[in-house]
Amino acid sequence: SFHQTMPPENFMYALPYRYYDEYRVRRYGFHGTSHKYVAQTACRLTGLDFEKSKIVTCHIASGASVTAILNGKSFDTSMGFTPVDGLIMGTRCGSTDPGALIYIAEKEGLNLNRLSEMINKESGMLGITNVSSDMRDIRAAAESGNERAQLAIRMFAARIKKFVGSYAALMQGIDMIVFTGGIGENDSTTRALVSEGLEFMGVKFNEELNREVHGTDTLLSLPDSRVKVAVIATNEELVIASDTFRLTKKRSE
Repeated sequence: SFHQTMPPENFMYALPYRYYDEYRVRRYGFHGTSHKYVAQTACRLTGLDFEKSKIVTCHIASGASVTAILNGKSFDTSMGFTPVDGLIMGTRCGSTDPGALIYIAEKEGLNLNRLSEMINKESGMLGITNVSSDMRDIRAAAESGNERAQLAIRMFAARIKKFVGSYAALMQGIDMIVFTGGIGENDSTTRALVSEGLEFMGVKFNEELNREVHGTDTLLSLPDSRVKVAVIATNEELVIASDTFRLTKKRSE
């Protein structure tokens, strides 16, 4: 429900409009409870006003998505009609040229079920590395000299950074970048790769502190950083419980 505030220009696909009319084919997004929780928590940590800020939240785990939050509302998000769109994930391919998928299906004689299995369960970090879908295993392989693992890590971070940059353009600036999820909370290298080179946007990243942070709510930017960077441990269950309580209380009234 958090993503239902996206404007049509951000949730519509450039497909024949009747598919939206008849089947509601559009971008829906996922991880909404996580994006909402970590943005609100990061605002309390840093003193920003949630309803008057431009925030990019990066929920990075086996499933991963980035969301642009403008003045307390979801403005755009990387996952689409299904969770396979957007970022490279553990076993999902993320944004991919549909023409490439059609080409592969024709070459391999894949039916739709087999193609769906390939893009959802055999692609992503697992597909690139042929090592694992787990970043910890991929990191160990990269450190031992596995070139495909090293490539996958660079691709993973670059895709996240692309969404951060595009959302900065959409919102005409960013006040804060937030990392969360299993990788976002615990993998300091991914946070560093995404944050480095963003000085032109106003990011001054505390690399030394970043290396020490694992799963604790922490401000990772330097005091004079115009754009704040934070890591927040997500709590989707709390948001679900809070929203349920709020809705049932309204109904009882």
